[in-house]
Amino acid sequence: MTFRIAVGGIHTECSTSSPVLMKPEDFRVLRGAELLSADYFSFLGNADIRPLLHARAVPGGPLARETYEGFKAEFLALLEAALPIDGLYLAMHGAMNVEGMDDAEGDWISAARTVVGPDILVAASYDLHGNVTQRIIDQLDIFAAYRTAPHIDVRETMVRAWSMLGKALQTGTRPGVAWAPVPVLLPGERTSTEDEPAKSLYDALSRHDASPGIWDANLMVGYVWADEPRGTACAVVTGTDKAAAEAAAAEIAMSYWNAREAFRFGPVTGPLADMLEIAEQATTRPVVLADSGDNPTGGGVGDRADVLNALVERDVQGAVIGGITDRPAVEACFAAGEGATLSLTIGGALDPASPSATVSATVVRLDDPAGPEERQAVVAVGGITVILAARRRPYHRIADFTRHGIDPKDVRLLVVKSGYLSPELAPIARPNLMALTDGVINQDIERLPNMRRQRPSFPFDRDFDFVATPRSSARWA
Repeated sequence: MTFRIAVGGIHTECSTSSPVLMKPEDFRVLRGAELLSADYFSFLGNADIRPLLHARAVPGGPLARETYEGFKAEFLALLEAALPIDGLYLAMHGAMNVEGMDDAEGDWISAARTVVGPDILVAASYDLHGNVTQRIIDQLDIFAAYRTAPHIDVRETMVRAWSMLGKALQTGTRPGVAWAPVPVLLPGERTSTEDEPAKSLYDALSRHDASPGIWDANLMVGYVWADEPRGTACAVVTGTDKAAAEAAAAEIAMSYWNAREAFRFGPVTGPLADMLEIAEQATTRPVVLADSGDNPTGGGVGDRADVLNALVERDVQGAVIGGITDRPAVEACFAAGEGATLSLTIGGALDPASPSATVSATVVRLDDPAGPEERQAVVAVGGITVILAARRRPYHRIADFTRHGIDPKDVRLLVVKSGYLSPELAPIARPNLMALTDGVINQDIERLPNMRRQRPSFPFDRDFDFVATPRSSARWA
């Protein structure tokens, strides 16, 4: 029997400290046949696929309400038109924030459930940095989340969710979801699965998968840079045995709680000045320095120039900064042309609170792959090479640099707006340094605005006790 399965979703994470609202143009949107032909969904098969809409964006500030409502209305209309279906798969992130809304994913998934009705199986895949609520759990039959950070199992996680949905439809089994919130909220940079204790905690999940009545076990770190009531870590378990799923969720939750004091930054980490001292004394290359407070893949704005100012002040030679988002600066470089030298203000183009740098810059290279929004410019500021981007984006891949004739492995000091390094940059770093810089995803989380998060919550509060209380989806009843 061929089952009819609709596929869609929305995927981003949003820092509530960022003033830069996401608009439709910030998203890559796949519709219909575009979704089916995208590498991102190339695993879909063995079913009558009904492609809907999938919108994905580099993390940033909250979504403008009209942006969210527009995507949601289109998604629901496509879902309505796809009926009748046997199942729905939602590829989500879990840390989306929308103006005036505390649980955007809960709103999206609940609206989808209303359209498909109570009898249709709904599966979702999540980033482990997503936030979960009872409202979300109550709409789902299947849940799977990444088990790696940095995320190298995105496709594998999506396949897990998809495969469970297929298994349920083929066998006629109706799984359910249980979860257990944990009052801990830590940044991803302190909970990387490449470092202990997270490595062992995530390695243990496969043991739960093998238990009778359990299909898939997950540990969610949550998203710390959204000051919203739902922010929390949690365990989420998909299974066919409610008692077993609840017990597994409670055990995973307590393992995280008991390890809370042991989480540390993986790389050498400290104030920017200290990290630059280490970088200047290093005899190996490339030293890779992460500007953690302005990391666009964590929700940072990506337009701060405070690290550039520090390098200029120290007269650092042989450094490459990839990159700073500043469309006006890029346009000024295009107007001047390659080889021109001009006075250029870099930074602060998106967030008025972001520091800028006014420098004498020589235009080294102009890159115009697909119109003004995608333009990049490479400039030399003394002995520093800076890549400027018209659109917010990370520079976390080797190709982001070799595109401009820069081999990261040969650079003395490579500065990237990142937290933990990407799987491509981490292996070449000698050493890997992370600067505790300012920005809307500042790693000093105890200093973040903290008006709406649930309390008590570690590390904002420390003197309290906790015992995990697992909760099941209302659908399991």
